[in-house]
Amino acid sequence: MMELILSVVFLIPLMAFSVNFWFIQVVFFVFVFSFVLKINVTEVFSQLSYYFSVDLLSYCLILLSLWICSLMILASENIYKKGAYWELFLVVVVFLLLSLILTFSSMNLFIFYLFFEISLIPTLLLIIGWGVQPERIMAGVYLLFYTLLFSLPMMLGLFYLYSIFYTLEFCFLTPVNSVVLYLCMNFVFFVKMPMFFIHLWLPKAHVEAPISGSMVLAGVMLKMGGYGLMRVMKIFGQVGMQINVYIIVISLLGGVIVSLMCVRQSDMKMLIAYSSVAHMGLVLSGILTFSNTGYWGALVLMMAHGLSSSGLFCLANMLYERTHSRSIYLNKGFINVLPNLTLWWFLLCTSNMAAPPSLNLLGEILLISSLSAYSGAFMPVLFFLVFYSAVYSLFLYSYTQHGLIYSGMYSFSQVNVREYLLLFLHWAPLNLLILKSEYLVMWV
Repeated sequence: MMELILSVVFLIPLMAFSVNFWFIQVVFFVFVFSFVLKINVTEVFSQLSYYFSVDLLSYCLILLSLWICSLMILASENIYKKGAYWELFLVVVVFLLLSLILTFSSMNLFIFYLFFEISLIPTLLLIIGWGVQPERIMAGVYLLFYTLLFSLPMMLGLFYLYSIFYTLEFCFLTPVNSVVLYLCMNFVFFVKMPMFFIHLWLPKAHVEAPISGSMVLAGVMLKMGGYGLMRVMKIFGQVGMQINVYIIVISLLGGVIVSLMCVRQSDMKMLIAYSSVAHMGLVLSGILTFSNTGYWGALVLMMAHGLSSSGLFCLANMLYERTHSRSIYLNKGFINVLPNLTLWWFLLCTSNMAAPPSLNLLGEILLISSLSAYSGAFMPVLFFLVFYSAVYSLFLYSYTQHGLIYSGMYSFSQVNVREYLLLFLHWAPLNLLILKSEYLVMWV
């Protein structure tokens, strides 16, 4: 683990020698495959040092971060071709990866909080620096203020916890019975996931971000909220039993409302962003049931959603690069000109709606069973949530692929091998990981 952190750190001085854009991408893949060989299949922490350590939950999310950051570079060929400060772009991606690795491997609550906030800076730079529309400034402000406003109470909560326990190590924290502390510590994670009512920053940030920003936001940044909740919730067992049910109700009903909004969207990126809110509402509800099945399902669906949502953003970007529009009504009839790409749209849309054999299916089965066991009253809401997730996925697929091609489109470029590789590297782990799904449920 330490060699991975140091390897990423020493990539930064390597940038000073103006190395090839694709060389860094290959190095990232080397990191991924070397990290896969170090899998730790027990639920105990492999102690690296006093402050940094990895259990299977951290391991899965670090692996997801490495994978998504590798694919971010693969998807950002336009930045390299246009010479849009690609060296600086690579430095930002490396800093982002480093902050994600340190967030997921931290054993101390304050260090976790520190890197949790630091990871916001490279994301903001990606949106403001490489976004296209001038509205990206406002999207950056939304992202910054939503996250910072709700993270300040967490810092006060950390000081209070330190005054009680004289330590902030995860393993030494014992249960605390305080509603105010519960809200202070957990609201920052609710915003990050995001929970319904405090999700408005997410569609704005996704729509204005470049493809790399959208991929890392959907793929990894939302998962930091889930990870933080899983780590912190154990000290709020008694309070959680009283409050969690209200948050679960808001998340599930919000998921249904957002799913209905997806069916009325005309912007592809907005539709995929809102679908993330619906999926993460299900994950949040699963974590708050305090059951093993809920925790398993939350991790599985976080991994699955990270890959499927990121892949859909890549597909939307491929159409955007050709038509310069995100509108579903202008990007239609693509089965006439790009029949090969239609296959990938179908595969990733069906994965997103939890069709077998995708990992989403396993995650949704585990989460639905844990929520049904928690309260049978949730079953009708879960039915609508799952049904509408299929509706908006098929809506996105059928509107973009079928029908007559837009008559105002006169020039076109075919899909190249890099783009097929990018889509395959999203789809393959998403559908093959279900064969080794025991690794995702051994950590509880």
